[in-house]
Amino acid sequence: MSDHFDLVIVGAGMVGSTLACSLGNTSLRIGVLEANPLQTVWDKDSVDLRVSAITAASQQIFRQLGVWEEMVTLRVSPFREMYVWDAGGDGAIHFDSADIGEDRLGHIVENRVIQKTLLDKMMALENVEFICPARLSSMQISTDVADLHLEDGRQITTGLVVGADGGNSQVRQMAGIETQGWSYDQKAVVAAVKTTASHRETAWQRFLPEGPLAFLPLSNGGCSIVWTTSPEHADALLNMNEHRFMLELTQAFDSKLGQIVECGPRAAFPLRLQHVNNYVKDRLALIGDAAHTIHPLAGQGVNLGLLDAAVLSEVLGNASEKGHDIGAFHILRRYERWRKGDNLIVMAVMDGFNRLFGSSIDPVRRIRNFGLDLTNVVMPVKNQIILHAMGMKGDLPRLALPHTRKHSTG
Repeated sequence: MSDHFDLVIVGAGMVGSTLACSLGNTSLRIGVLEANPLQTVWDKDSVDLRVSAITAASQQIFRQLGVWEEMVTLRVSPFREMYVWDAGGDGAIHFDSADIGEDRLGHIVENRVIQKTLLDKMMALENVEFICPARLSSMQISTDVADLHLEDGRQITTGLVVGADGGNSQVRQMAGIETQGWSYDQKAVVAAVKTTASHRETAWQRFLPEGPLAFLPLSNGGCSIVWTTSPEHADALLNMNEHRFMLELTQAFDSKLGQIVECGPRAAFPLRLQHVNNYVKDRLALIGDAAHTIHPLAGQGVNLGLLDAAVLSEVLGNASEKGHDIGAFHILRRYERWRKGDNLIVMAVMDGFNRLFGSSIDPVRRIRNFGLDLTNVVMPVKNQIILHAMGMKGDLPRLALPHTRKHSTG
């Protein structure tokens, strides 16, 4: 069997689904390929192991796509403040949404909630065909078309392939696009916990010598934790019984929220920094983790990917409206120029923070504690940090902008 699409998105995760939804109801015929069935049903009392800190820019994207209200109905958790402190000293910084006239800094949203709402939206679009399970066996790209062969024997042709298939992107590998980066020699342990003290709708993060420990507030009164540490320590944490783990976690967090009294299932995943040399080629573009992966200490990974999707949809939508070839290299380069520099800056900043707070050298420790305290009292600087972290500064695509602002791609 053979079929032709104007655009094929490989990967129906949060970023790939956002791209498909943002091009819904356009004249483009879109195919979305996903290798694995996606979770859409779960026990209402359970909490997803993976959550995302959704910025104001990402929230606006979801609102514009018409999925935010459904996310709210399912479950989202606002956080209004953020408190960060260094275990190697007394330096600390406190961010408060009220300081910039906002009612919240962002939302903690379970990944499965984001995924389900986007999938429901995508399935309702007449110009989008969702093909699952669908695994690529080969891909050939010529001047005019890309040929995709699936493991089930189906052949698909398209004018543009978008790789949204994660950090181990098969599309990227088949296209021969190289990456630069390194392993952090760290793992992130994740779990949902309950504490004796209220989280006060605050995101908490303590920098330990082996990596940051974050407590992210959930609407059920509990917290989602992300504990970055050495691979050996992470494996030990996973193998501990629940009581021992809760004691270790309480101590590592300096009992900031009292005692840990409940803990759900635990998991861990390795951390690395990775960035592609090229976001685009003729007939091909990469978005999200397929193009870049960063340290999770500030929760910016998913937000960067959502901005990728919003920018690419704007570039492709503009080109399509003018009758241009959306798979042409010069069109796709507009997306790369728009996003690559911003992504590199965020990646460098997050990598720098991880290295700075991971240093046990005494002069470095003293300087970073002084820097935290100084930034905490210099309000103009602190407020700019808040605005950038919320995605309210910079060259944003239309989907991410409040309705009162306009943007032109030139």
